[in-house]
Amino acid sequence: MIEKNTTAAPHFTFEVEHVDKKTGARAGRFVTPHGEIKTPVFMPVGTQATVKSVLPKDLEEEVKAQIILSNTYHLYLKPGDEIVKKAGGLHKFMNWNKPILTDSGGFQVFSLSKLRKITDEGVTFRSIHDGSKHLFTPERVMQIEENLGADIIMAFDVCSEFGADHKTATDAMNQTLRWLDRCKNSQKLEDRMLFPIIQGNLFKDLRDISIRETVPYAKCGIAIGGLSVGEPKDVMIDILQHIQPNLPENMPRYVMGVGSPDYLMECVRYGIDMCDCVLPTRLARNGTAMTSVGKVVIRNGVYKEDMSPLDANCDCYCCRNYTKAYLRHMVNANEIVGSTLLSIHNLRFLTRLMEQMREAIFADSLTEFICDFYGKYGK
Repeated sequence: MIEKNTTAAPHFTFEVEHVDKKTGARAGRFVTPHGEIKTPVFMPVGTQATVKSVLPKDLEEEVKAQIILSNTYHLYLKPGDEIVKKAGGLHKFMNWNKPILTDSGGFQVFSLSKLRKITDEGVTFRSIHDGSKHLFTPERVMQIEENLGADIIMAFDVCSEFGADHKTATDAMNQTLRWLDRCKNSQKLEDRMLFPIIQGNLFKDLRDISIRETVPYAKCGIAIGGLSVGEPKDVMIDILQHIQPNLPENMPRYVMGVGSPDYLMECVRYGIDMCDCVLPTRLARNGTAMTSVGKVVIRNGVYKEDMSPLDANCDCYCCRNYTKAYLRHMVNANEIVGSTLLSIHNLRFLTRLMEQMREAIFADSLTEFICDFYGKYGK
């Protein structure tokens, strides 16, 4: 067993409880100021201090979410981080008493390329709401994230796009490293855990450099950015295989922006402990469910008189109480409850998938579990 990391900060510890003998996948316990997280874990995304269409009560009781994310960029613009601070931080503001992670806004800045300019100082960007001009520096981002009050705060980074050349990826990685040093030096609160972010795009030499330079800043968690941004799955797997031996063993490893079942399984297979994505709730709002036999587009006419549950193998509130026919009616009638029920289901499907993989890790049978899943899911 890997030794427990107790040197990070008074409020954080991480312990790897078991490593799958065939793959190196890990089952762990991550203790934070707002509770314990059993890993591997999928983290629902609550961009605007809410997971879209799902009440916190249902997130906890039905989805069984252990930790959720909120978005620094969006909450800075609306309602403003000072307002959230005045409310007592995100936990009180949104009535969520379990752990919260806030991203740094780096990916939002990356995705809004026409509205921003990157310099060594930081990123100047225009609001998506009113076009007003703003500046994010590493120091300002740390202040915003501390105001928001999350348990885990992400360092401000630069993500280079899929297909970027070596020089562009190098420049983004080096800027991320310079900003990481400034993030660390400007952090004020001990009960916030700063996760640094490894960059380097799809270049293995850059990933090696980024890991070497980033690990010294990691106290109780490290993130891998720049994956799941359009690259083929086999390319992502190749990078995960390459970096796995060099990642710290005694802290959680987080791949950002991964949320499809196949990508989650590959991340866990190669030693990743935490993942997040908006995909499950976005699919739900479009009338699509993730199920144990593949995606179900519930608005389709074939389900008009189907009185079976969405997924007979699922234990969620939606599958226990409603039929495909009812869900189809809700979606096609544009009733909000349709999005709510499908969101609860999709989120529970992924959190349960992580629970099942955790059990398989303890049994040293993750490879068999993944093969069996793929056989039924049709991937």
